[in-house]
Amino acid sequence: MKWSLTLLQFCLAGAACAGNLDAVRSCQDKMLPPFPPSARELMVVIDQTTPLSPALQQSVANNLKPFLAAGNNFSVVVFSAYTQGHYTDMLTSGKLDAALPAEVRNEVAKPLLAKLDLCQQRQPQQAAQAVGQALRTAFQGASSNIAKSDIFASLKSVSTVIKQSTAADKVVLIVSDMLENSSVANFYADQGHSVRNVVAAKELRAVEDNRLLADFGGARVYVIGAGLLADDAAHNKSYRDPKTMQALQAFWSEYFNKSNARLMEFGQPALLNPVR
Repeated sequence: MKWSLTLLQFCLAGAACAGNLDAVRSCQDKMLPPFPPSARELMVVIDQTTPLSPALQQSVANNLKPFLAAGNNFSVVVFSAYTQGHYTDMLTSGKLDAALPAEVRNEVAKPLLAKLDLCQQRQPQQAAQAVGQALRTAFQGASSNIAKSDIFASLKSVSTVIKQSTAADKVVLIVSDMLENSSVANFYADQGHSVRNVVAAKELRAVEDNRLLADFGGARVYVIGAGLLADDAAHNKSYRDPKTMQALQAFWSEYFNKSNARLMEFGQPALLNPVR
């Protein structure tokens, strides 16, 4: 299956992929006709240099839940920097079988159909358990003490998975402060206590010069956590100038546009509308 092959290629490219990459048991049976193709693919990408409040953690979970339905694929990936024992890691992924059309069901023997229905009823629970464990692992491993944050390189890496998905609708939920801190760029100011006023054109040239544009295959992108700082986790809210945040959003909007994606909402830090 092309989707599984892409995950394998992603793992071989340097990601750890130590998680459960087949979290939902397939209901396919040799006596059944093939299921319809997947309708949607959701990839959740979590930056472990961005600790979240319990409310924001719950927001991530809430936005995930509607996607754990028949006909959808899902995955949860974490990243931070390529140092200090942190790296890109696929924590979980799975596929919920699409429902058979009514005219196809009419051709299936009733005992086999009953077995199929029971199996598919269990799939959302299996998916929820896998995703819940992945989110707990991701959030517990988050730290503001990680020196660097290779967002550009990490997004380029994970985009290879969503690009190759055959799903008609591709959605990427990025959980990150979106503040690059690497040899390519540094979006922090005042020794990490505030956000620098990013000049989009200049930073995009640096991204392109270092060949760090991604290819998300036409996915829609949502962001939770933009602009969060270490002081926020300590309940010491740092002021963010609206113009500075607008400049940060403008950069990422253009970055995703050049990376074959559409930035739908830039949560600063929370989304105002649910992921759809």
